[in-house]
Amino acid sequence: MAKISEVAKAAGVSISTVSYALSGKRPVSPDTRRRIEDVARELGYEPNAGARMLAGSRTHIFALTEPLRVDTHAPTHMAFVLATAVAARRQGYDILLLTDEQASAGMRRVAASDLADAVLVLDVAPDDERVAIARSIAIPTIFIGIPNDHEGLVCVDLDFEAAARMAVDRVADAGHRRVAMIGQPAVAYRRSNFPPRVRTAYEARAQTRGLAHSFGASGELQMEAHAVRAELTAALEQGATALLLHGADDMHVVVLAELAARGLEVGRDISVLSVAASFDMALLPVALDTIPLIPQASCERAVELAVQALGPDRLQPAVHLIDPLYVAAGTVLAPAALAERA
Repeated sequence: MAKISEVAKAAGVSISTVSYALSGKRPVSPDTRRRIEDVARELGYEPNAGARMLAGSRTHIFALTEPLRVDTHAPTHMAFVLATAVAARRQGYDILLLTDEQASAGMRRVAASDLADAVLVLDVAPDDERVAIARSIAIPTIFIGIPNDHEGLVCVDLDFEAAARMAVDRVADAGHRRVAMIGQPAVAYRRSNFPPRVRTAYEARAQTRGLAHSFGASGELQMEAHAVRAELTAALEQGATALLLHGADDMHVVVLAELAARGLEVGRDISVLSVAASFDMALLPVALDTIPLIPQASCERAVELAVQALGPDRLQPAVHLIDPLYVAAGTVLAPAALAERA
């Protein structure tokens, strides 16, 4: 990255003139300012955050609060962190990552120091303590997730309820009458906002469609292979002909391995559909029908809203839901077709 002295030399002005032109701290003629800005752009020079703050302008930094706890599934969460960082960089912003387990502490520090222009909130809990902070600070805050109490907030998320309903409708329309869902570890239904939304919508839709249905978590604090196998065994013994999987890649691998060990071929002997998976499905031994959770979609939208909030027009509180999409791989078939192919 170029230094301010290099910009000054190329523009034929003093270092102080470059500083005044880019910070707006003192008047500089329009022609000189344009020349300096053009040179700075060509050389890739940007004033540091401290200088921008002293000048009273934006820092071009977004704070991203993402608490990393013992039970955090790191690959999933880091996919969202990376997607946010990439989206922010496209808009000319850098990311300050706050990983305190006590998420509120880092958020308060950033708000008090004026280090960031906006705050982006990940790993949103149903009763998230960052909601109260967002309402009390002056800088814009965008939640990537939806807390139970979201009045007055700006939130972005996949429409998990619609995704769960889409999954149930898909297997119901195929003719299945008994379905089972194997979900996240039990702790996720207490600490994260989206797992309970998926489960509640799944159970409500299954009841509406007249399907016999069951639900089981994939462990207590983390994915446990024995718990997944136990839930799968129970589902099969109860006669489930369709499985909905809502979890990380490791849970999917266990289910597919157990089905193979029982001599059951996915798409021939049993229908399987993955709901809101954020990992690369190509990594699985069997390509599954899926309704994906795409980190880039929600993170890019959140960054766009943060930039918009810094503009002249006030950003209105709202929940921005991203419509789910269905990616077919041939693993949901009619029960009769499964029997014929067995």
